[in-house]
Amino acid sequence: MSPRLRATAVRVLPALLLVCLAVVGPAIAPHPIDAPVTAPYAEPGPDALLGGDQLGRDVLSRLLAGGRDLVLSALLVAVLVTGSAAVLGAIGALRPRVGRLVERTADVVMLLPAVLGILLVTLSWPDGGRLAVIAAAVVLGVPYAVRLAAGAAGPVAASGYVEAAAAGGERLWHLVLREVLPNLRATLLALFGLRFVAAVYLVATAGFLQVGPQPPAADWALMIRENSSGILLNPWAVVVPSAAVGLLALSVNLAAAALAPQTGRKAVTVL
Repeated sequence: MSPRLRATAVRVLPALLLVCLAVVGPAIAPHPIDAPVTAPYAEPGPDALLGGDQLGRDVLSRLLAGGRDLVLSALLVAVLVTGSAAVLGAIGALRPRVGRLVERTADVVMLLPAVLGILLVTLSWPDGGRLAVIAAAVVLGVPYAVRLAAGAAGPVAASGYVEAAAAGGERLWHLVLREVLPNLRATLLALFGLRFVAAVYLVATAGFLQVGPQPPAADWALMIRENSSGILLNPWAVVVPSAAVGLLALSVNLAAAALAPQTGRKAVTVL
């Protein structure tokens, strides 16, 4: 294995392992997530390796079961935001009038604070829940992403081969899908990593505010909120899910940067 491939594998492997652990976690949890197995805020012991939470439930079991929905939600948000921004940015670069409209709309939405946006969408959504959080995260993420996508698509749209294809009568969607977007792979991969990080924190914020998943669901953000009052009795109930959220965001972002082509990473830095 070449040094470059080895370095890439080292940066990708932690994210892959953490995501796989979050996905299969509910199946390997040693105890039911809603069954008390020890005293409230009990210290780590043989029956609960990370101790108990505020109701005496196994912290380790809830930790293993609480990451899957967060990971899947963040991945879905990152895919939707990156895809929408890529298409809107490419269309805006090819059609300047549309591009100006998209940028002005993005400027208006970006004025909305993230927490206020989450509350507005989730509280007005019928029954709220995780779907409302995903919708809020997409609405809040697209304006930031479309700015970067449009900036990267501008030089590509002005290149000679795209102008030649347009002069040859190719339709707009052909130009977007076949001429512009394939040349934005590095930028879009880096953008995906950034939007995944943002999505993790937005979904976690919604969970902490209890406008997404509701107790007694196992969720890392809910674990932090529910057990914060007993952090001096069993700090693992707060520290471990907090560290899991941070490591998830950091590892996926590093993996996306490592997978970006070398030339693409230079171009993204300039932008």
